[in-house]
Amino acid sequence: AGYYDADKKPLYTEIGKVARFDRDFFVKNMKCYTVTKDPKSHLGVRYIVLKESDLAQSLAALRIKIIGYLVFSFILMGIVGYFLGRLFLQPVREQIESLDKFISDTTHELNTPISAILMTIQSLKDIEPKKMKRLEASAKRLSTMYGSLTYRLEGGVEPSEELCLASIVEERVEFIKELSDSKRLQVEQDLDATKIYMPKRSVYRLIDNLISNAIKYSDVGDTISVTLKNNVLKVKDTGIGIDEKMQEDIFRRYYRANDERGGFGIGLNIVLSICKKYKIKLGLESKKGEGSTFKLTFPKIKSSTKR
Repeated sequence: AGYYDADKKPLYTEIGKVARFDRDFFVKNMKCYTVTKDPKSHLGVRYIVLKESDLAQSLAALRIKIIGYLVFSFILMGIVGYFLGRLFLQPVREQIESLDKFISDTTHELNTPISAILMTIQSLKDIEPKKMKRLEASAKRLSTMYGSLTYRLEGGVEPSEELCLASIVEERVEFIKELSDSKRLQVEQDLDATKIYMPKRSVYRLIDNLISNAIKYSDVGDTISVTLKNNVLKVKDTGIGIDEKMQEDIFRRYYRANDERGGFGIGLNIVLSICKKYKIKLGLESKKGEGSTFKLTFPKIKSSTKR
C-alpha cells in the first residue's frame, strides 16, 4: 500500500513510484493498481494506492486455462464427429461396395459374349459391308466400355515396361476405326517415335478413352487430330467443345457434360487417375462450339535407369 498527499508525493509507501492517479484501476507490468481518492485529505492523505501482484498472475493463469479448455473441446468434438460420421456413413459405404461388386460381377459376365461377338463378326461372310461395319463398330464400342469398367473396378498392380507410344496410338486408332467411320470422321495422325515406361493396359485405357471421347463429342464429318511430338500427345477434335465452367468437373467420376451423347462418365476420370499415377501432366484447352484439345505430357525415360 501507499499513501500520497495532494501533490501526489508519498507520505508512506511500500510500492514505489505510481504511474498515474487519474484512474481508479489500472494494470502495468502485470501488476494491478487500485487508486482511492479522499477529497477531505484526512491527516494529509489525499490518495491511497493498493498494489496487487497475485491478481494479474491469476488472470494470466485463467486465460491459459480457458484457451486450453477451448483447444480440448475442439479436439473432443473432432473425435466425436469423426466416429459419428463413420457410424452414419456406414450404410452408404456398404451400398457403394455392394454396387461396385454388382458392376464388377456384371462386367465380368459380359466379357464372354463380347469376345464371342467380335470373333463371330470376323468370321461372317456374304454380309453387306455397311451392316458389317455397323456390327463391328457396336461390338468394339461395347469392348471399349467393358475395358473402362473393369480397369476402374479391378485396380490391380500392373508391371511397367518400355513401350513405343506411337505404335500403340496407331494400333488403338485402327482398333476403333469402325467407330470413327460410322460418323464419317477423319482421324489425322502425326506421330514421332516416343518411348514411355508404364503398363501397356494403362496406355490402352488412356488412348481408348481420349479417342472414344473425341469421337463421341464430334459431329458427323468432323476431323480428329492426334499428334505426338517431344513426349507430348495431343488429341484434338472439332466437336461441341466444353463450357469453361464445366472443364474442372468433367474429370469427376460419373460426371457427364452432355447427357445426349451417352456414356457412363468414367472415361476421363480414368484418364486423370492414370495420369496422376504415372506422373503424366494432363492439360485441356476447350471452347464451347469449337472443340477440345487434351494434352498429355509424358515423363522422359532414361535407358540407363534401373527399373
